[in-house]
Amino acid sequence: MEVTQEKAPAAELPIDAVRPARPGRWLGAAAALLFLVWLAFTVIVNENLHWDVIVAYLADGRILGGLWVTIQLTVLSMAIGLALGVLAAVMQLSDNPVLRGTSALYTWFFRGTPLLVQLIFWFNIGLVFPTFAIGVPFGGPKLIEWQANEIITPFTAALLGLAINEGAYMAEIVRAGIRSVDPGQREAAESLGMSHRQVLRRVVLPQAMRVIIPPTGNQFISMLKTTSMVSVIAGAELLTVAQRIYLGNFEVIAMLVVASIWYVVLTTIASVGQHFVEKRFERGHVRLSSRVRRNLRPLTSKEPS
Repeated sequence: MEVTQEKAPAAELPIDAVRPARPGRWLGAAAALLFLVWLAFTVIVNENLHWDVIVAYLADGRILGGLWVTIQLTVLSMAIGLALGVLAAVMQLSDNPVLRGTSALYTWFFRGTPLLVQLIFWFNIGLVFPTFAIGVPFGGPKLIEWQANEIITPFTAALLGLAINEGAYMAEIVRAGIRSVDPGQREAAESLGMSHRQVLRRVVLPQAMRVIIPPTGNQFISMLKTTSMVSVIAGAELLTVAQRIYLGNFEVIAMLVVASIWYVVLTTIASVGQHFVEKRFERGHVRLSSRVRRNLRPLTSKEPS
């Protein structure tokens, strides 16, 4: 006869966790706060900044006109760049080697040359092509003809340079978003009889948007600031207008501060908009961590009454 000796349950030891003191963190925070207070005080009391001039020109009509041109260039360039990027990304993922090569050549060239060079080139495109025409190619008759200097205004040159350059970067972003979608979903949609265009529009792109939206928002914010490069071709955007004003009143720093304030306002609004757009496309997406926690949760059985 065997005698089994039951073991007494082990007593649980109380956990008395104490957060360790981190004096270095508090010293660093105090130093950072002190620096920010000193910087703000120095900027506010600095008489060389001419805050009265800054306040007077913040709502100046010329500044607001340049601000509107900046917004127009940003929105139009991003819209055209996004369309070009989607087209180039679809061509890169095509089975046709000619389409893949054309898309690769486009992204390679416009990502490899500086945007400043592209803007100056488009502004002076009339030196290469004095006229633009619609007609029979290879020396045939021309139906309609325009002078390049009349069509390529500073705004048009800026729009061409910004949009085409942006399309090359958006092509890589869209391509990465499309590749993030499980290929099995594309195969399932094709097995249902959907065409390639329907699969792309109804299945792939809606899911890829969750990956595409964050970098696209960053590109939009970057575009707001990149429009300042249009000042090299006198595009009448915000920085160009500010430069024209300080060439007349010699308030260089004050006018640059005015332009900087409006750039910060625009980028802040764009950042808030990006946040809400990202939340909108996150709807319906169940995070992997939450699914894992739900699957690992023990099943509870009801006790019989």
